[in-house]
Amino acid sequence: MGDIDVAIGVDVDAVAGWLGSYGGEDSRADLSRGLSAGNEGVPRMLTVFENEGIDTSWYVPGHTLETFREEIQAVADAGHELGIHGYSHENPSDLSREQEAAIIEASIELIEDVTGERPVGHRASWWEFSENTADLLDEYDFLYDSSLMESEFEPRQVRTGDSWEKIDYDAEAESWMEPYEYGEELDVVEVPISWYRDDIPPMLFIKHPYYNTGYADPETMHEKYYKAQFDYLYDRRGAGVYTLTIHPDVYGKPHMIPLLEDFIRYVKDHDRAEFKTVEDVARKYQEDPSVYEPEGEFV
Repeated sequence: MGDIDVAIGVDVDAVAGWLGSYGGEDSRADLSRGLSAGNEGVPRMLTVFENEGIDTSWYVPGHTLETFREEIQAVADAGHELGIHGYSHENPSDLSREQEAAIIEASIELIEDVTGERPVGHRASWWEFSENTADLLDEYDFLYDSSLMESEFEPRQVRTGDSWEKIDYDAEAESWMEPYEYGEELDVVEVPISWYRDDIPPMLFIKHPYYNTGYADPETMHEKYYKAQFDYLYDRRGAGVYTLTIHPDVYGKPHMIPLLEDFIRYVKDHDRAEFKTVEDVARKYQEDPSVYEPEGEFV
């Protein structure tokens, strides 16, 4: 029988999120929301995980680590995994190879300074890969990445060299009528994530005109999205990895803490499900890829 592991990933975007992604870099008010996430949200969430006795993975931009050093040190001291997540939550697809490599190197050093160990996990800011990201993951010898969505519940290998043709309406149709081509697998595990198991799109108010209002009902999100996907994995698929991506910017708010506790206890009520760090998941898959293959007819 395969395993069902639940990995909670905490992306500590805080001020970095407003600098690099949410359109708030010129707003003192928006930046203050990032300060609240770091100063208040992180300790609240850490308290929940400690009370519930579960291990989690925290992806920490370099800006967050340097701004909220004591708070992130407390996360590491409690035994939770730290992985890298850019510096100012910049979009990798806008970076040169040299810029992306410099950010990775600095992020590794910052986490090593906190934990005394080299991080093994990478989560791309914006959940975007540049044309260089896969090769850099291999070059810097990461165990795993957790940024892509090729599967819902099953790890795979990161690939380099995937190719596809974009539509060019000014060219002959035959020039872009080509299928997607898979590249070469690297020795880096990809632990999948999902926008449907992420709290920011539905529940963080952002003033940027191209984003979202952030007022989805939290209980609806828990019942109709987060628990429903877990139920599919548990009842129909029978084996796999469930990643939930949450942020102190959202789940660190007072009204979200009881819902976080409720989700953790819901998973605990299922005897075949266990909480793991994403590092644990990647190592299990590396040792035996079949451990997360579906048991039933549902993929």
